[in-house]
Amino acid sequence: MVGSLERRSDAEEELRENEDMSGIQFVTDEKGRKVGVLIDLKKHGAIWEDFWDGLVSESRRKEKGIPYGQYRRQRHSRGSTE
Repeated sequence: MVGSLERRSDAEEELRENEDMSGIQFVTDEKGRKVGVLIDLKKHGAIWEDFWDGLVSESRRKEKGIPYGQYRRQRHSRGSTE
């Protein structure tokens, strides 16, 4: 039966992937390379928030932290009651 199976073309495979991922569209350049993505936030908002949180966390990875007591003193000196 292997001979009767036909291989999907790249375009057919990508179309199938896009159907499976409704609410997600890829932006491509003139050569067809994926360069961006459009995400339906009503459908995938929680996933986007997780992705965004990961990016923010990664961007702050090398920042130097401060001790909690110092943070509290600074907040208190600014008049914040949190």
